[in-house]
Amino acid sequence: MKSPESSAVASGLAWFKSSYSGAEGGQCVEVAADTGVVHIRDSKAMAGPVIRVSREAWAGFIREA
Repeated sequence: MKSPESSAVASGLAWFKSSYSGAEGGQCVEVAADTGVVHIRDSKAMAGPVIRVSREAWAGFIREA
């Protein structure tokens, strides 16, 4: 896993969250794909830290989930 970055660095990305999260938001994360990395953040704290992982690590996580 790569180190956290600030949301300011990742502000120009197109963020997505699951369609299962509903209108209330709830306990969700948002993801944004970039060249070689996937950015992950808490949907309730958009200005908070962003975690970056490789596309391979994200694909492995999704496979196991």
